[in-house]
Amino acid sequence: MADNKQPNHEEASPLLHQSQPKSEPPTPPETPEFLLGWTADGLPLGHGSVVGQPMGRAPWNSSICACLGQTDHFCSSDLEVCLLGSVAPCVLYGSNVERLESAPGTFANHCLPYSGMYIIGNSCFGWNCLAPWFSYPSRTAIRRRFNLEGSCEALNRSCGCCGSILEDEVQREQCESTCDLATHVFCHVCALCQEGRELRRRLPHPGFNAQPVLVMIPPGEQTMGREA
Repeated sequence: MADNKQPNHEEASPLLHQSQPKSEPPTPPETPEFLLGWTADGLPLGHGSVVGQPMGRAPWNSSICACLGQTDHFCSSDLEVCLLGSVAPCVLYGSNVERLESAPGTFANHCLPYSGMYIIGNSCFGWNCLAPWFSYPSRTAIRRRFNLEGSCEALNRSCGCCGSILEDEVQREQCESTCDLATHVFCHVCALCQEGRELRRRLPHPGFNAQPVLVMIPPGEQTMGREA
């Protein structure tokens, strides 16, 4: 007697064998922005490091007293910076800002006002006391752009002082800006030279950033022959 087995429609139906959608793993909660902190370029301090952990600031490439520069492939450039800072600080300051901002007319817009303040300060007060008030924001801009440590952080790293100031971000930045001004007032030429050495190692001169020119060469003269 033959077994009359009815077909199993559950096994025959291909729709029932489709893979069930897999449940995605839960995403971890995002860290609030106010816990990350921000650099001058708008990147969180956790960018490039463990999320939520502040990224340490880098030291300057050379100290403020290294007027003759370093013995590397920028040695000749460091000597040029030292010469400009000693003879023509207005030219060095204009060159630094031009390299930093890379905008047309930057050199003249900063070199000429600096020269006027330099002449007035030396003529009326006997020393260059006005130009540092005009030039110190460039040091703050360099420090913020490349995430460099300031004077308060350097003191805290060397001798452990100024620790309470560094805990608050706003208070730390105010202290660092004040130290930038004091550096330009009391060590003006050395500060300009240090900024010039730093910029020449990090940024090319705007004159070397020209766009490549596409040159189109016309095809050679062609001749068409007739078929016999």
